[in-house]
Amino acid sequence: MGHGKWDDNAYAAAKTFRAAKGIADFGYTASIKGNPSSSWKAAPALDPLNVGFRECRDSPDHADSTPIAVLFDVTGSMGAVPRIMQGKLGKLHGLLQRKGYLADPQLMFGGIGDADSDRVPLQVGQFESDNRMDEQLRDIFLEGNGGGQKSESYELAAYFVARHVVTDAWQKRGRKGYLFIIGDELNKPRLEAKHIRRIIGDDVKQDIDPVSVYRELARKWNVYFILPNQSSYFDDDTIGEHWRTILGQNFLKLDDPGAVCELIAATIGMEERVVDLDQALVDLAEIGSVAESKAVGKALVAVGTAARSITAAPLGIDGPDDVALS
Repeated sequence: MGHGKWDDNAYAAAKTFRAAKGIADFGYTASIKGNPSSSWKAAPALDPLNVGFRECRDSPDHADSTPIAVLFDVTGSMGAVPRIMQGKLGKLHGLLQRKGYLADPQLMFGGIGDADSDRVPLQVGQFESDNRMDEQLRDIFLEGNGGGQKSESYELAAYFVARHVVTDAWQKRGRKGYLFIIGDELNKPRLEAKHIRRIIGDDVKQDIDPVSVYRELARKWNVYFILPNQSSYFDDDTIGEHWRTILGQNFLKLDDPGAVCELIAATIGMEERVVDLDQALVDLAEIGSVAESKAVGKALVAVGTAARSITAAPLGIDGPDDVALS
């Protein structure tokens, strides 16, 4: 994986073709939603069970690969947000390269559900550098359920990235990747061992404290949680308090879900110290994302990034990994 180059024109042409032919953007969802829910399952390329590792590797085309994982909540509380984001996320690679924020970004997309109640609680794709990333995005199953208790299995997704992703960026250069979790609810109070065994396939005996998962993850990844508008809990203060306790200033609240691509790009550009916030917003306006740049600016200023770099470590990263719960 990770070969080839992203082509904005090919992306636009494919989208136009689908619209003309009446083909759904989320084709995999459309193909199986008519089946009994007992038969719902992840697309084979996104099934996390017993995969070993997802890899982000250097190649002759991309000698300085940087992994970017974007995993978003696909439960009912997110409403139309996943579909809004799908229209923009495929352009993320082109945006990062167009403004020189990263030389060789490789993107991996995935979906997050509820391990207690959903048929498909976790989906994780491959790292790609070309238009195959749009294909994997379209294969994410929008189950649209969830458990109804204001929590989803974000910690299960975090565990997968911490334990089942390997990157040349870290192994060769000691350089962190980027993980963006997009959702609107809380983590589960515990990461249950039975869910890890059933969904990922690891032989884990004890439940794990979710905070310890994020602590482990933060050693190799810059981790962000984006709370987009038009989701059910956008105005719920307990969501922000929960995520700020875990990630500190890396909790980002976004007024316009259509600006998620721009927010991710600006955040990476700042983390890489290629731009400051003011320049990032100028860059977005120059590529035609004027309205989106306003939402991005508000999201970043609201957490204090106008006054300081967003490179500070998340809160609570000291201490042992794998805190077991009785």
